[in-house]
Amino acid sequence: MLSKKPNGAEGSSDAGNSEKPLHIKETLRGADENRGSLGKPACSRKRTATIIFTLKNEVGGLIKALKLFQEKHVHLVHIESRKSRRRDSDFEVFVDCDSEHEQMKELTQLLSTHAQIVEITPFGGCSPLAEDDRADSPEADGVPWFPKKISDLDQCANRVLMYGSDLDADHPVSEAPPWRNVGKLKCFYFERRDPTVSLQGFKDSVYRKRRQYFADVAMTFKHGNPIPKIHYTAEEVCTWGVVFRELHKLYPSHACKEYLKNLPLLTRDCCYSEDNIPQLEDVSKFLKGQSGFTIRPVAGYLSPRDFLAGLAFRVFHCTQYVRHSSEPLYTPEPDTCHELLGHVPLLAEPSFAQFSQEIGLASLGASDDAVKKLATCYFFTVEFGLCKQDGKLRAYGAGLLSSASELKHSLSGKANILPFDPILTCNQECMITTFQEAYFVAESFEEAKNKMREFAKTLHRPFTVHYNPYTQSVDVLTNTHNINSMVKDIRHELDIVEEALNQLGKPLRK
Repeated sequence: MLSKKPNGAEGSSDAGNSEKPLHIKETLRGADENRGSLGKPACSRKRTATIIFTLKNEVGGLIKALKLFQEKHVHLVHIESRKSRRRDSDFEVFVDCDSEHEQMKELTQLLSTHAQIVEITPFGGCSPLAEDDRADSPEADGVPWFPKKISDLDQCANRVLMYGSDLDADHPVSEAPPWRNVGKLKCFYFERRDPTVSLQGFKDSVYRKRRQYFADVAMTFKHGNPIPKIHYTAEEVCTWGVVFRELHKLYPSHACKEYLKNLPLLTRDCCYSEDNIPQLEDVSKFLKGQSGFTIRPVAGYLSPRDFLAGLAFRVFHCTQYVRHSSEPLYTPEPDTCHELLGHVPLLAEPSFAQFSQEIGLASLGASDDAVKKLATCYFFTVEFGLCKQDGKLRAYGAGLLSSASELKHSLSGKANILPFDPILTCNQECMITTFQEAYFVAESFEEAKNKMREFAKTLHRPFTVHYNPYTQSVDVLTNTHNINSMVKDIRHELDIVEEALNQLGKPLRK
């Protein structure tokens, strides 16, 4: 779930109180920046690490612990907390921080005398490569850390900018909602509504508790595990049904052919229906067989860098919660209705899956500015994209296909429609609380993919990456050995193509 940032966003936090589960969500520095410039020699530079520790839920406990970070000059990048699963009287604190190796060692020793340390995970520190290979590692040249294999997503999938578990009961919708203050690129792509009416979900304690349950499920998920089955309530299924029926009235005349082709398959294989919310595990298995994509549950918003990194491995981060029942045709954040009805049908399309993955691959190790441009292109294609089919405009963007009002608006003839050109599109402002000021149309997914490929070449990155589907890992092509291995694979594939063409009596031209 990708986040989008309006201009002038600042950090925010919510410390909670002792009468309800304590939640602290504070981004002290942009998560796109927290990968850091790693230009110092390996192991002498600063490390970005994650520390999880438990404290008694008592006044002043957290302040005392955080003072230790200050005393050791350890820079806090991100901090959040939640009620401990181990003991009701405790709460867990999740901290990302930057420091030198010795400072980190001293801090953990000191912290262990004040709290129970549950886990310490190096995040963007020394290269995981062998000592002899570090010279070829992109991280040695000041490139931001990025996952090299699919299991590395465990390290960044929980770096969420959570709004769901932090619903502010007194927060009016007319003011900037919490996610606009986390210094990220926020995608707001849902039903528009009267901004003077407050959201009931903000004040519903039962709904807030339910959202915390969904967050806990996602936060404990690890790569390779099955996605836990959710037993949705009758109220949640009813809300899903309202959205399902309203959108299905529009799909035949507004959705692209690829969407309409895959929707019946989801009905057959994943039990899509107005009275059943599909399970993510079933959907993930379906996508794996169609396009190689898989689903990973997520607790909240991810930074553009972390979200796009998932796409590079054909992993789509997906929410499981349902919007509040008081307003079934509106949600202030992406819920499972948006994910399952907007994104999934097209992720099952191989050409669209390839397009999504290539945006993700282009983001790995890219600069913050490049990631911002890629995220904006993603916003106006995968979320709000239009295409031409049989001389008519059709929607393929998930934000449109999960929002009845904007879907109708985009094809009403009143919207501003422009040809998709990444160089121009990447500078378009992403609207937060209104319909988009412009929508971009591509002739086909192939055209959009080719344009994005050419655009990616203009973004500075001192290396090239190649996705290995057999190991579900990324090869960094920084030396001739890696390139030679890739050439051998390509030659083998060409031999297969040549043999097939010869059998068809159509020799391969060389």
